Amino acid sequence: MKKSLFAGLLGGLLVAWWMPTPAMAQSAFDGTWKVDLSKVHAPKKPDVLLLQNGMYDCKTCAPAISIKADGTGQQVTGHPYFDMMAVKVVDDHTIQETDKKAGKVVATSTMTVAPDDKTATFEFTDSSNTNADPVTGKGTMMRVAKGPAGAHAISGSWRTTSYGNVSDNGLTFTYKVDGDSLSMTSPTGQSYSAKTDGTDAPYKGDPGTTSVSVKKLDKNTLQETDKRDGKVISIAKMTVAADGKTMTIAVNDKLRGTSMSLVAAKQ
Repeated sequence: MKKSLFAGLLGGLLVAWWMPTPAMAQSAFDGTWKVDLSKVHAPKKPDVLLLQNGMYDCKTCAPAISIKADGTGQQVTGHPYFDMMAVKVVDDHTIQETDKKAGKVVATSTMTVAPDDKTATFEFTDSSNTNADPVTGKGTMMRVAKGPAGAHAISGSWRTTSYGNVSDNGLTFTYKVDGDSLSMTSPTGQSYSAKTDGTDAPYKGDPGTTSVSVKKLDKNTLQETDKRDGKVISIAKMTVAADGKTMTIAVNDKLRGTSMSLVAAKQ
């Protein structure tokens, strides 16, 4: 259930930039970058979950999900990365989720609420947005609101506080500049080639992103807009530091109405 950050990361944040320079000069965005997990600021808007009377509801999923929590696969619609979800109650503080697409398992996750009910941990493995090895990781959450009386412990509002042990294939991406064109590739199989005049270009390898446009804002800043079937789903503003060693990324998730920021280091 927290896999969405990394499922969306390579679909919504991988961008490139071209700047007119002498023929042999290198763009500030050229090279391979890796997200620094210690500098991820997750959305302040919490995730809202409810598990009660045998039903599981993810109220802040886009679109919202409501299925039986009996461990069997339930059909869901409107989600490009999966079409079936199963939620199993392990005990009164733990649940497991399994997502499938076209009958194949594409993601699993486990959420466990601490005995004091104030924090929770999650672990995930996710191949819903990869054409190679799955992205794996874990993280922590803080409760910001309780669920209704008698509901399972996972019920309520939760804010992600940290990510840890995320596999490198979910954190790295590479840019290559060639004249007035740029290309992006990732270890999980996403790619595109686009000009920097703000026009749309095809986005390959991501079920949830069909096109992308990149626009230069100033010499060290660009903006990427991702679309799904013509609809804007996210906007990312990228700024490379003066020393060229780090890139700050500010993301506006239009689907969920959230924002977050992170820092990537040049490798």
